[in-house]
Amino acid sequence: MKKVYIALLGASIAYTHATAQQPVKLSLDDCIAYALKNNYSVRNAHIDMLIQDAQNKQTTALAKPRVNGKADFAYSNIVQSSFIDASTFPSAPGTPAAPKGTIIPIQFSLPYAGSAGITTSQVLFDGSVMVALQARSAVMDLARTNERMTAEIVKYGVYKAYNTLVIAYKQFDIIKGSLSLLRSMGNDIEKTKAAGFAEKIDVDRMNVQINNLATDSMKVANVLTVSEQVLKYNLGMDINTPIILTDTNIDKRSASAMELVAEKENYDRLPEFNALNTALKLNQYNLRRYQLSAIPSIAGFWSYGANYGSDKFSPMFSFDNYRVYSMFGLSVSAPIFEGFARQHKIHEARLNIEKTKNNIDNLKLGVDFQAAMARTNLKNSMLQIQSQKRNLELANSVLDLAQKKYKAGVGSNLEVTNAQTELLRAQNNYFAALSDMTNAEADLRKALGLLK
Repeated sequence: MKKVYIALLGASIAYTHATAQQPVKLSLDDCIAYALKNNYSVRNAHIDMLIQDAQNKQTTALAKPRVNGKADFAYSNIVQSSFIDASTFPSAPGTPAAPKGTIIPIQFSLPYAGSAGITTSQVLFDGSVMVALQARSAVMDLARTNERMTAEIVKYGVYKAYNTLVIAYKQFDIIKGSLSLLRSMGNDIEKTKAAGFAEKIDVDRMNVQINNLATDSMKVANVLTVSEQVLKYNLGMDINTPIILTDTNIDKRSASAMELVAEKENYDRLPEFNALNTALKLNQYNLRRYQLSAIPSIAGFWSYGANYGSDKFSPMFSFDNYRVYSMFGLSVSAPIFEGFARQHKIHEARLNIEKTKNNIDNLKLGVDFQAAMARTNLKNSMLQIQSQKRNLELANSVLDLAQKKYKAGVGSNLEVTNAQTELLRAQNNYFAALSDMTNAEADLRKALGLLK
């Protein structure tokens, strides 16, 4: 027992030292607000939304003019020759014509050559580009919805972790109080035994109960530590930061939780439902993109530049020697036959639309099931809380009466021990009911899209 007491004392000292380091006071709303700013999943989801915005701007750029500039300078140390049949050219007067098949090399280019120009192009019509532009807002909505889905998951985790920690604190405080009471009773029994009015079995029985309760206290302390670390992880907070929870009135929260039972489902509040609807729109855009890919695409272009050639290097830097050229026109591209690939893509897109519709219906069914189950669990847990709260009050009353009878000399130590055991059982049942209630409330809020 002494070792257990020393270990528990060390844990209490460590806990006191940690809370002395200017702890941060946090309500449930504070925790949710902190998590939405610092949780790494939420931060990455926001980055994903910014990435999607950048990609949307890249899509917008497809419909804007494109201008490319190019400049070339080349020196041919060995000028390439072209080969021609000399008989195709008339001979000089008085000179016999070259026989047919007389192949001679001729250098048409000069050693030094330079050119510079600008080319501009503009898409006038392209089905894929047009659909991509139309789908930009839907894609951005999906990114925002994904960010909201991530936030909902984080809020759900924070909600459950916060309530679990609150209950662990309450349980730890009650067990500490019970342990202090048992130790006081143990000292009284030791004195009574020394005076010859109690037996050794009474002292041993009490020591067994003290050791068991001390062990339970250390288990709850471990649960408290883990629960606090889970909360800090969900918040994105350093696990060494000491915190104090301020929303500890579970009874008040249980009263407001019952108001959720009458709340009706509204699928539009759920980010998952909005995400599937947006995915349906995108699949419809995809179908339209494949359908429009059979229509020819049209683009306009214009090129402007100048070039020059010389057998010397220095004239290349005299721009008066360059000759300007210009060209503009239209480019039309039309698919003729692609091995029925477009038809298969259209069929695939239609199947994806049908699949997404099935997912929407399945989500509605799942939400209805989860909400109904959470409502049932919440009702049952509330009934359990009322029942266990009455049992807890009765157990406290029985223990108080047993202690008074024992001190008055009309009761036995065994009666006090049994009453203390029943009180501990009632406390455990009450805290288990509280935990079930807070979990059921979190599940129902999530199913209804009503997390804070």
